[in-house]
Amino acid sequence: MRRTRTLAIVATAAATALALTGCGGSAPQPVADVSEEPVFEGTLSILTKFAGEPLEPYFEDLAAAYEAEHPDVDIELIQETDQSIKDKTKTLTASQALPDIFFTWTGNWAENFIKGGLAADLSEVIAPGTEWGDRFGEASLSAFQYDGKYYGIPLYNNGKFMGYSKAAFAKAGIEVPTTFEALIESCAPLRAAGYEPIAFGNKDGWPALHYLQQLFAYNVPADVLEADFDPETAEWTHEGYVRSLEQFKTLVEECTDTGNGTNGVLYTTAQEALAGGRAAMYYQEVLEFDSVTAEGATVTPDDFGIFALPVPAGAEGDPGAIEGSPEGYLINAKSPRAALAVDFMKFVTELENAKTLSSPPYGQPSAVIGAVTEETSSKAVFEGITKVNEASDLVVWLDTVTVPEVADAWLAGGEALISGSATPEEVLESVRAANDDAK
Repeated sequence: MRRTRTLAIVATAAATALALTGCGGSAPQPVADVSEEPVFEGTLSILTKFAGEPLEPYFEDLAAAYEAEHPDVDIELIQETDQSIKDKTKTLTASQALPDIFFTWTGNWAENFIKGGLAADLSEVIAPGTEWGDRFGEASLSAFQYDGKYYGIPLYNNGKFMGYSKAAFAKAGIEVPTTFEALIESCAPLRAAGYEPIAFGNKDGWPALHYLQQLFAYNVPADVLEADFDPETAEWTHEGYVRSLEQFKTLVEECTDTGNGTNGVLYTTAQEALAGGRAAMYYQEVLEFDSVTAEGATVTPDDFGIFALPVPAGAEGDPGAIEGSPEGYLINAKSPRAALAVDFMKFVTELENAKTLSSPPYGQPSAVIGAVTEETSSKAVFEGITKVNEASDLVVWLDTVTVPEVADAWLAGGEALISGSATPEEVLESVRAANDDAK
């Protein structure tokens, strides 16, 4: 869910790790055999993105249950947060100490490990048509597919929506906006009613890019957008990019209380503003829904609603696209316990465990078919994943879908746009320059 400039550092660390193996520029041959029978003994290490409440107990409980079934197996959990996992992954990669199982985003992030020979090919066990693969929708599996092979284990699906307080909208006397322009117009009555219209914190850089990528999907034709994600075909010249940058700048200026100071505000502070009833809206991932309405929050599950970021007038892209992608796990290609790692992840993705993951307090909508239902999940999570499944296209996060150099340029550009130190045209110039360097 969270990504920053360490994306480039991780790519460099992966290359460094390969060089240290003495293999030069070629990737080492993986030693993992994922299809053999597992040996139920030894220590299995796992790097998760589940540190902190309410997520931390999930893998702890699964580890305890698996150890109870297999007394000679010890599960070593390395639990990190959305932010800390990037630095942890960088350190473990550079020191050639990646655990047996480790978290990944889709896009270029996962591709760095795959191209570096650090992720095991799981095609034999998880490709569509296999017993394990048939637990998942093909779209979730394909998100981790490279050159016809399947590498990732999708744990949960995700998408981005505007979460809002129904009570705040009622007090302001407004309806859910159906256009981007109406969203901007709703901010004045919400502020008059005593609310920060849209809570926003961009200290980590990626929240701005989440707005931008959704606006890009609306304002730029899909084929152009897809070509621009690849440095070899990218041009970054379509007028929809400038239009999106201008629209985002308007939203920051008209609808947030922090304005150009939002680069110093944490996203968690913005999340807490909605949960505490101080803000009317907060642009958030499905993974955050149950946290915003957790016990003790002012916004209750019944008061919480969601809607897709509205489409701007005259948009030339795909009005049905939603920003998001599954997130999951890779198995270390050099792990001598790869078969055991596969068995553990099969256990994690059993239907009952998947239903638990999808239910409060976790609220992480499992990628396992049948896990997210009106009975197992909160109303908002079920609605969000239904919308994700119905979307005409899923557009991957801007800072993981492209190469690190371009992702960094977008991160810096988003911050500069907010602070007023760069115009939309100047931001695009920096992106094009980074793209040229990446070729």
